Amino acid sequence: MKEYSTNHIRNIALVSHSGAGKTILAEALLQITGATTRMGNINEGNTIGDFDEEEIRRGISLFTSVIPVEYKDVKINFLDTPGYTDFVGETISALSVVESAIVVIDSVSGFEVGTEIAWIYCNKFNLPRFLLINKMNRENANFKKALQSAQNFSKIRLVPIQLPWGEKQDFIGVIDLLALKAYKDNGKTEQDIPEDLKSAAKEARTALVEAAAEGDDTLLEKYLENGELTVEEIKQGLKKAVQSRSFVPVLVAAGGAETGLMSLLDAIITLFPSPLERDPVLAQGMDGDEELTADDSGPLAVYIWKTTADPFVGKQTYFKIYSGVLNSDIRLWNQNKDAEERLGSIYIPRGKENLSVSVIHSGDIGIVPKLAVTATGNTLSDKTHPLTLPVPEYPNALYQVAIVPKTQADSAKISPTLTRLCEEDMTLSWHQEPSTNQTVLQGMGDQHIDVAIRRAENKLQVSFLIEVPKVPYRETITKKSQAMYRHKKQSGGSGQFGEVHLRIEPLKEKDFEFVNKIFGGAISSNYMPAIEKGIRNIMKEGILAGYTVTGIKVEVFDGKMHPVDSKPIAFEIAGRESFKLAFKDAAPVMLEPIMNVKVTVPEDNMGDILGDMNTRRSRVQGMETEKGHSIISAKVPLAQMLRYTADLRSITGGRGVFDMEFSHYEIVPTHVTQEILDARQKQLASKKGD
Repeated sequence: MKEYSTNHIRNIALVSHSGAGKTILAEALLQITGATTRMGNINEGNTIGDFDEEEIRRGISLFTSVIPVEYKDVKINFLDTPGYTDFVGETISALSVVESAIVVIDSVSGFEVGTEIAWIYCNKFNLPRFLLINKMNRENANFKKALQSAQNFSKIRLVPIQLPWGEKQDFIGVIDLLALKAYKDNGKTEQDIPEDLKSAAKEARTALVEAAAEGDDTLLEKYLENGELTVEEIKQGLKKAVQSRSFVPVLVAAGGAETGLMSLLDAIITLFPSPLERDPVLAQGMDGDEELTADDSGPLAVYIWKTTADPFVGKQTYFKIYSGVLNSDIRLWNQNKDAEERLGSIYIPRGKENLSVSVIHSGDIGIVPKLAVTATGNTLSDKTHPLTLPVPEYPNALYQVAIVPKTQADSAKISPTLTRLCEEDMTLSWHQEPSTNQTVLQGMGDQHIDVAIRRAENKLQVSFLIEVPKVPYRETITKKSQAMYRHKKQSGGSGQFGEVHLRIEPLKEKDFEFVNKIFGGAISSNYMPAIEKGIRNIMKEGILAGYTVTGIKVEVFDGKMHPVDSKPIAFEIAGRESFKLAFKDAAPVMLEPIMNVKVTVPEDNMGDILGDMNTRRSRVQGMETEKGHSIISAKVPLAQMLRYTADLRSITGGRGVFDMEFSHYEIVPTHVTQEILDARQKQLASKKGD
């Protein structure tokens, strides 16, 4: 691939609901520009964009792929993103490194759930965008209906710059409203607009010219005086309006049939900004924030937006150059990891193929293999001028599973494998839950977790099983009590003897407090650590149902010892058993984690959500309305939220989102406590049976 300077680069994210045709659109663009000789097919698993074996198996995009298309001396980096909601992290990463986006919708389905989410994130990143109504050759294709479905959602005005030349099986090309010409099939040759479409084209062009004039005060003045603008003036006004996000141009195509694609490429080059034309980005330097522009002569700042692991070629690191120019065989500084990295060969990615280059200019996207410590979200720069670029905000991962290694060998690799997966994917996270002794992996949904588990097996050769995670209940007491226990063992040889009297009471300030109240030497202070150890061990194991005991003050106030038979182990056992007796007599209760939950849904779903919340033992704290959405705040037990991701999607058709964070622990209702205790007894009984 030849070398491209910054002003000859366009970085564009293809975003949509799953199934709108992004991958085949990218495939067709490669085909018509001569990069490939044959279009791939999703059913055959041979597309350039969906090359991962898991994508081929499922028939959907799971990861963002980079598809560079060369056209009229411009390189257009298309970032083909997944449309399925579980993989929104891939979409966010892609949107964070592009200057514009094309939102693709199906001509039959119109504006769907995944499209809404993509549109919202385009707004968050302030991206200029096109709306592309794709698959215009489908049975039941309807341009006006699809356009209206988008306008109903968008607060930004949508203005067609193309009209379809026919619909359904009669879709044969596009009517270009800028040039007032018709382009048949792939659009390589122009012709006059058919007579039956001229009236609609002129009417739509008037609306387009007015929109273009609004983008520039000088043009607006001229248009008001003369009532017309030249084609170049219209393009000038349109470009300004698109970049300021005053309106969104609407285009049409049939990617699978390669129809309307040349017109799309021309519009991209004409109206979308190059990296040179983007707003400066603030990076953190040694002396405070620095404004970076896409300038080869600026300080080098390379942002890592994606990493992947491959058993054959090793770690692959995708980057975007925000400032400076990158050459091969160079050493750079990773400020995030406080480490130096050596970059050998550098490449331009095209699907799974890496095209070797010696230099990559500011604003471009590339890939480098086998970096040692660099992960997604890191910045590489010169050691003498260290910089750190901002990382986009990702949604909290709220779908949890407990990870269980399949074999003993897998058990040893669990921590590094999960860490590696989470370094690649910013919406994955994991932690060890001490109260349940489980390894918990968090993701965006069941499909997201399933892909991660399969990735661990296929790419990292580590196999996991998954379970529903246990709720980290706790056990505590609600009143004071006391007990004693004598441990006496005489079975030949030296015996064991220890007697412990202790009092316990509820403790609010901290989890545990141990006090020695022995006077007169009834028990030597040398045995106090053993007593405390026995108590702490049983607190970890739990007494009621196997959960951590917390919030208790223990006072050892009396006891007995034997001059020969007393040993630390005897007092450890006596301390443990006396604590168990006192605990059972202190009105023990279970505690459960309560979460602050915030659910955002379309107003139409509010009643259903409130009804569902009532079944989850929730306490609604408040409701508000914002931009057509209802926001419900509630306190809900974690036990009721473990699978809420799937339930919320089902209730709202995928349009609802929620966030939650830990609030506090509170006493579990009696009937629920009994269910927990019954489950514990069954678990113990099954273990005995084994």
